[in-house]
Amino acid sequence: MLHFETAGESHGECLVATLTGLPAGVPVSVAAVNRELWRRQQGYGRGGRMKIEADTAEIVAGVRHSRTIGAPIAMIIRNRDWANWTEVLPVEAAADSEEKKKALTRPRPGHADLAGGIKYDLHDARYILERASARETAARVALGALAKQYLREFGIEVLSHVIQTGTARLERPVEWAEIAELAARDEITLGSVDAEAEARMRAVVDEAYRTGDTVGGVFEVRAHGVPVGLGSHIAWDRRLDGRLAQAILSIQAVKGVEIGEAEEAAAAFGSKVQDTIHYDKPAREFRRGANKAGGLEGGITNGQEIVVRGLLKPISTLRKPLESVDLETREPALAAYERSDVAVVPAAGVVGEAMVALVVAQAMVEKFGGDSLTEVRRNYDGYIKQVREY
Repeated sequence: MLHFETAGESHGECLVATLTGLPAGVPVSVAAVNRELWRRQQGYGRGGRMKIEADTAEIVAGVRHSRTIGAPIAMIIRNRDWANWTEVLPVEAAADSEEKKKALTRPRPGHADLAGGIKYDLHDARYILERASARETAARVALGALAKQYLREFGIEVLSHVIQTGTARLERPVEWAEIAELAARDEITLGSVDAEAEARMRAVVDEAYRTGDTVGGVFEVRAHGVPVGLGSHIAWDRRLDGRLAQAILSIQAVKGVEIGEAEEAAAAFGSKVQDTIHYDKPAREFRRGANKAGGLEGGITNGQEIVVRGLLKPISTLRKPLESVDLETREPALAAYERSDVAVVPAAGVVGEAMVALVVAQAMVEKFGGDSLTEVRRNYDGYIKQVREY
């Protein structure tokens, strides 16, 4: 089983990420991990934190001579901003610790501040903020980069693009080649493959800047080259669509998920929704008339691209704060404001890629097993031969 965990606070010393279950022999490029971390930090509408951090990963266990060794992999991403918080968030209390706290007692609507404070009996929401922050996703992106490198050994690629920012939406179909070209760029604005749509998205972000507001949107993640047969129909928690949905919904600020053309299908007759089945005799393979199912049927991959969308609400921290209550006085107060983003849809898409890559990699490990990449490839090749002979 491929298992991963993250640890660390937004303004703590570092983020820590561990990944257990990758077989030995998988090529690992630290530069590729850092490229993914760079992509996460890009985008029009990002806040001041991105000017402070220049995320890079340090692999401290599980990789030697650029290959996995079958042991758990551990990575560290250091927070440069920690230099400004060493006295605010010390591990051990000092005599003047209380005086130097930057207590957060005015919870932000839409954030974990109040619910988390009540749950953990903490009257300073700072401790909730620090872990609930989307800063944690840098660790997930680093882990996802490793999963991507494993999947690439089997011809599987995972990428994303933005289809909506606020009210501005891309309405045309998008080809895989366009998404691949977008990911290869050295400048990322709002993550759209279409220049005209991106200009409209930028105007929405500009309006949010002007009014002190924030804006959400929709990102789409695609997994290309996935074989038929990952996941299973036999139990609710083995259905791959359910696992992908949970993974996307676990991303901070994501409030909805769509697989394939779910919204369109909900308003259509069945005859217009299902992907027709065809057989190419010369190629000896089954093909589909469309991909409205998003590459998954009955919780199992059907050989087409996996298509998953995340619906991202606007960031909770507003420069023009909303009504709240002070935790100390219980009197009405405006919500706290800390340095924040205005729009993060492209970055959320990169995090979505990481989560999809990790879930698909989990499904690959479950299906093909193997302690070494050589063994996995042998199992995989045997299965692909079986599929072709079906």
